[in-house]
Amino acid sequence: MMVSRRPVNPARRPSEGGAPAFPSPAHFRSRPPPYLSFAALILGAILLIGYLRLGQDSLGSKLSWVQGEVSCSGEVQRAIPILKAAYGDSLHKVLHVGPDTCSTVSRLLREDEADAWGVEPYDLEDADRRCKRMVQSGIVRVADIRFLLPYRTKSFSLVIVSDALDYLSAKYLNRTIPELARMSSDGLIIFTGYPRNVKAKSDRNGRSVKLRSANWWAEYFDHLSLEENEDMAKKFEQASERMSHIPLCQIFHLKPYN
Repeated sequence: MMVSRRPVNPARRPSEGGAPAFPSPAHFRSRPPPYLSFAALILGAILLIGYLRLGQDSLGSKLSWVQGEVSCSGEVQRAIPILKAAYGDSLHKVLHVGPDTCSTVSRLLREDEADAWGVEPYDLEDADRRCKRMVQSGIVRVADIRFLLPYRTKSFSLVIVSDALDYLSAKYLNRTIPELARMSSDGLIIFTGYPRNVKAKSDRNGRSVKLRSANWWAEYFDHLSLEENEDMAKKFEQASERMSHIPLCQIFHLKPYN
């Protein structure tokens, strides 16, 4: 807020003869009492606090809206240092399932002693050369995750899935999530969007996206006899706080099937 400069008091200007001019009694009578200045100061502080709170509320609403538009596959890449701090050696052999998996796998491969593979649930007609080379080499597969995937049981230490389950109905989730859990030896990590303040969206094939609440997912995991890994969730949360990381997606840490 711009503060106007206080006008120069005419009483302090030198007189034409060079002698200082003293204020007349009228100037003293026009000066406001000290308690009024103090009250004005308090009022200004209250208005400033209200303005700052309004700005925070506006920022919070904008962030809530952005959360619905964020790519959870991009969020996986942002969270790799957090995952590494929480899971340690379990991050050395990872399968990522979701759109833009070429970018996510490339990011994982840059980690020390990390092996990573990917499953892309969509066609890659517009993929760049690097991604097509990854498909040709077998590092990334294009596959419909509603059906069985060509990997052995416990082939990977961790399976991370993002932006790939929201468009599946419960019918296909009953098959897909156990299949993803089957392939992991240390755990399954699911990144999914927040359901609040989200515009209606569709995936690349025009199927509607269903963003579900944390309570819905918790009941569904219980239905599938999948147990949430509270220890890893706590480690992830603590690492996020240390690194000032604010997750923009819901993240669920699940234990593998025995």
